[in-house]
Amino acid sequence: GPAHLKGEDASHQEPGQSCQPAAAELWLWLWHVPRARPGHWGVPTPGGLRRQLPLGDVLRVGSSPGGLGQLGVGLAKLLRKRFGKNNVILSDIRKPADNVFYSGPFIFADILDYKNLREIVVNNRITWLFHYSALLSAVGEANVPLARAVNITGLHNVLDIAAEHNLRLFVPSTIGAFGPTSPRDPTPDLCIQRPRTIYGVSKVHAELMGEYYHYRYGLDFRCLRYPGIISADSQPGGGTTDYAVQIFHDAIKTGKFKCYLRPDTRLPMMYIDDCLKATLEVMEAPAETLTMRTYNISAMSFTPEELAQEVQKYVPELQMTYNVDQVRQAIADSWPMNFDDSNARRDWGWKHDYDLPELVTTMFSYLGSDSRIAQAN
Repeated sequence: GPAHLKGEDASHQEPGQSCQPAAAELWLWLWHVPRARPGHWGVPTPGGLRRQLPLGDVLRVGSSPGGLGQLGVGLAKLLRKRFGKNNVILSDIRKPADNVFYSGPFIFADILDYKNLREIVVNNRITWLFHYSALLSAVGEANVPLARAVNITGLHNVLDIAAEHNLRLFVPSTIGAFGPTSPRDPTPDLCIQRPRTIYGVSKVHAELMGEYYHYRYGLDFRCLRYPGIISADSQPGGGTTDYAVQIFHDAIKTGKFKCYLRPDTRLPMMYIDDCLKATLEVMEAPAETLTMRTYNISAMSFTPEELAQEVQKYVPELQMTYNVDQVRQAIADSWPMNFDDSNARRDWGWKHDYDLPELVTTMFSYLGSDSRIAQAN
């Protein structure tokens, strides 16, 4: 969490999020937008002032604190490939590893330090901001005041700065933004949302505040609800969807896997490359094509049993057993089984690349193989 509100292990992961840091302080800051027309003025900001749109040709992409998380580092790599190494700034409150530090610009940023965030935007002429800073649900439930500060007060700081300086702002949401009263199969973009965690509540708040700032102040706010994200680079941390990562590690190491969810527990999932691609695509989409500010995105939906069957094509002797964790099972039972992402596919052409077979093939190719791995038929 923020430097002055320490109190949680930043390496801990929430149930249901396979590759995001528990106390993410990630930001990405970017810069290259078309030159604004002379005399083209922005809309009123929360302070009542009017700001001229940026006139530079360079797009400054910024990541809010939390950039050292799995998604932050991956997104920075994708953005730098698209816009140039020096046009994307990664930030966090933690010291970066050498490979991250030398891969492009990195700065310290604390989501609760409004003055510091504003200075970064002004000094670097930021035009796009990706706001990943959040305490995820497991840590949030253990420290609600800290989660409220980071997830809600931090969001308010970002919204005000983005509105004042005419930034294009991306804030991710999650399957955790839904609750037991939401329709689950499928879950549409617009429906009842009554989550049972401070993390989920703060994400619903972010969706609504972003939409409000769009209609009230003209803020270019864009949001995607991520399903469970699977990555070969992430280490499972005991989250609700982490079984879909752990099964590969255990299949390779021991040929045995004990699953903490029922075999028929269906959840929406996505490979990290699709997640990052969708994030860039929705940010690049022409504003006039967007009919809403928050979109579901989906790639696949599977159960532990279905995943095991696919893994057994590579490790035929895999032994799958089930020891249900009632806490994580209850969380999974309150989440969507399938995301309806038809609006994203219609409005800005979203199309995923990885289905379950491609996901399994890719995971094994990244994690390596040993004598137990059989060649897939």
